[in-house]
Amino acid sequence: MTSLILRSLLLAAVVAISSGNGVRYTANWTSIDSRPLPVWYDESKIGIFVHWGVFSVPGYGQFSEWFWQSWRGAHRADEVEFMKKNYPVGFKYADFAHYFKAQFFDPDEWAEIFEASGAKYVVFTSKHHEGFCNWPSADSWNWNSVDTGPHRDLVGDLAAAVRKRKGLHFGLYHSLYEWFHPLYLKDKASGYKTQEFVFRKALPELVNLVMTYKPELIWSDGDWEAPDTYWNSTEFLAWLYNDSPVKDFVVVNDRWGNGCYCKHGGYYNCADRFTPGSLPNHKWEKCQSIDNRSWGYRRNMKLIELMDLPTIITDMVYVVALGGNYLLNIGPMEDGMISPLFEERLRGMGAWLGVNGEAIYSSKPWRLQGENTTVPVWYTSKNNTVYAILLEWPSKLLFDLAAPKTSADTNVTILDDPSVPLKWVSTAPTGLVVLMPDIMPVSPGQGWVLKLEGVV
Repeated sequence: MTSLILRSLLLAAVVAISSGNGVRYTANWTSIDSRPLPVWYDESKIGIFVHWGVFSVPGYGQFSEWFWQSWRGAHRADEVEFMKKNYPVGFKYADFAHYFKAQFFDPDEWAEIFEASGAKYVVFTSKHHEGFCNWPSADSWNWNSVDTGPHRDLVGDLAAAVRKRKGLHFGLYHSLYEWFHPLYLKDKASGYKTQEFVFRKALPELVNLVMTYKPELIWSDGDWEAPDTYWNSTEFLAWLYNDSPVKDFVVVNDRWGNGCYCKHGGYYNCADRFTPGSLPNHKWEKCQSIDNRSWGYRRNMKLIELMDLPTIITDMVYVVALGGNYLLNIGPMEDGMISPLFEERLRGMGAWLGVNGEAIYSSKPWRLQGENTTVPVWYTSKNNTVYAILLEWPSKLLFDLAAPKTSADTNVTILDDPSVPLKWVSTAPTGLVVLMPDIMPVSPGQGWVLKLEGVV
């Protein structure tokens, strides 16, 4: 016990003391929030979210990653009945870990799929609310992927594979709290006046992840039951920004304690599937799962419950037009296989971005985000060029765009065939009419991009 207390005190010193090099951030939100967001994140636009853990073994329920809480915490009838029908009396959630074999997990194959999707960053689950660590955490004995289950460092293996792919950044999702950890429950019972779980579990693991794997993004979660002062969030972030090995390029979200959402941190997640109705004044991200009912894999998912490719493209375009990043989630199976349905969606997104990515990557919101005079159109801009993204093909060859103001230098092309300029005429006082191609270019994502040069 004495050694644990000493280690906790040393950790507190590490996260609070800075070395005095360069710009320094202090452990308060005014200072932490003033840090500029590293440019790679905004330029990337598209990420892949991966929810994988012991919860992938039962693979059941509306939110399969919440299976343990639904079964033993909330006692939901669906999960309780599922266990009665399929597992013997006395079977414990921890027993699922023995079946989390990951025997077909090929990190290079995963990385190839992620690269083919057109994504520029990957966010992988290091630990979800169940507490199982996908790396050999010294603070999670026998409840990590090396001590039991796969018997391999899943975080380390995937990090190495992703970093072999040029232009792919590696990030980690990490839950601060754990539903049934006795130290967390003890702190919770005290009204969060004690911090044993924080200093003996949460902070040591965060520091270990940073020092060992050097993630370029930390996607914090599981924070909402307690204030940021309980989690020591500002102290950790001050260390992360000042003295950690990732201080110059790491990006974080806004889930660092009750009341932090859409208010503090790096970029804003706000809520799952956050979809603002107008252009936010702060960098944001929408996390969205291909499976509309779950983040983790569900063995009982149905085709109708999955996003099809046109829906994904429509959702992504809306997010980017409003200045956001799009983080698309998959839940691999417990054996390490990615469902062919998920793979098909990811490769389809990549094929669409292969043609139209110029309008997405490194783009900025335009002065007008969208219009709908004839078909839905969303705008992005980059380097004095405006991109009009059409989510339906016009029914007539003459297509009106009301917002752009033309000039003597205006040139219009379609990204499916950028070598052939399209004819156009201006309309007063703003707008133009474009003569569209006679034949609609094939687009599995049902989205086409007009490149408008020399417009304002």
